[in-house]
Amino acid sequence: MKASPYLIFNGNCVEAIKLYEKAFNTKINYCKYKDTPPSENYPIQPGTEELVMHATLFLGKSTIYLCDTTPDNKTTFGKGSFACVELDSVENVKAAFEILKEGGKVFCEAQETFWNKCYAELEDKFGLKWSIMIEECTCSDECAGGYNPKCTCTTCGCQDREMPKP
Repeated sequence: MKASPYLIFNGNCVEAIKLYEKAFNTKINYCKYKDTPPSENYPIQPGTEELVMHATLFLGKSTIYLCDTTPDNKTTFGKGSFACVELDSVENVKAAFEILKEGGKVFCEAQETFWNKCYAELEDKFGLKWSIMIEECTCSDECAGGYNPKCTCTTCGCQDREMPKP
């Protein structure tokens, strides 16, 4: 099973795509409403032809979907939610943070915390809140030996390894 966020923009999804491609050093695949096959059941609304109908942002094993809403259905991002991204190095966390903070609001500078080697929180210029951190095993040394059924982190995989033989 997998859960993926779907981020909905108000006509500025292409601008967001360009920013996120730069911040996360990736390429985002997308199609506009004008690129979709014609359908009698779902006609393209006038004025939406250049808007993003569907976009896919791949980040490692994770996926974030993006699109524009129609002009008559404006939306806002929720106050109680963040898009959380785990990157592979302090440098990548800091680089993404520096790009995403332009025109936005910083809640926590990219820095070491007691739970992560580099963590940052911000709201980008589109109003989307981001939590960016290093993907790492934050559990104790007991995982270094292999199997640890009590491990709660999601990156080291020690709870999925074979139990040691007696």
